[in-house]
Amino acid sequence: MPRSKYKDNITNEGKEALAVLKRGGIILYPTDTVWGIGCDATNADAIAKIYALKKREETRAMICLVHDFKLLNQFVEDVPEVAYDILKYAAKPTTIVYDNPIRVAENLVGEDNTLAIRVTRDDFCSQLIKRLGRPLVSTSANISGEPTPKSFREISPVILNGVDYIVNLQRNKKSEEPSTIIRLKNDGQVTILRK
Repeated sequence: MPRSKYKDNITNEGKEALAVLKRGGIILYPTDTVWGIGCDATNADAIAKIYALKKREETRAMICLVHDFKLLNQFVEDVPEVAYDILKYAAKPTTIVYDNPIRVAENLVGEDNTLAIRVTRDDFCSQLIKRLGRPLVSTSANISGEPTPKSFREISPVILNGVDYIVNLQRNKKSEEPSTIIRLKNDGQVTILRK
């Protein structure tokens, strides 16, 4: 998607969304895959709000988005070299589950001390994350156990009413498929969890 297409909207929507994120709120926003519910990945209270809204157990970790490799390296203790090749050559959005995340809220980290992170290719998300300076939680906009909405129109009123801000972009766009998820251990072992 050309950067210029959403330039003006990113400025306005980005400022509104950023203000909500900085004060510990949760947002509903379009990602490079599906509509997501998000918050600052370092804010445990905001993360708890998302778990409550989704009626999801806090033992089930959520995905985070970063805008580049530099930010990724700030929140994972040791990114295996193979991760860069996987991400560089991936044909579709790819989320990697890393060992030993750092500097994120404890209630975001899996029981096995892992965290799923995707380097987003979406311009709006990239700009928002860059301004926030921290990873952005990205979990599908549905109650846990219910189907992932394929468009904005399919999002439950419970979710719409439960967030602090709804980004006014791409509401007519049909969502893409959820990302591929790969488990990448520090010893280089790769397991595909979702294609």
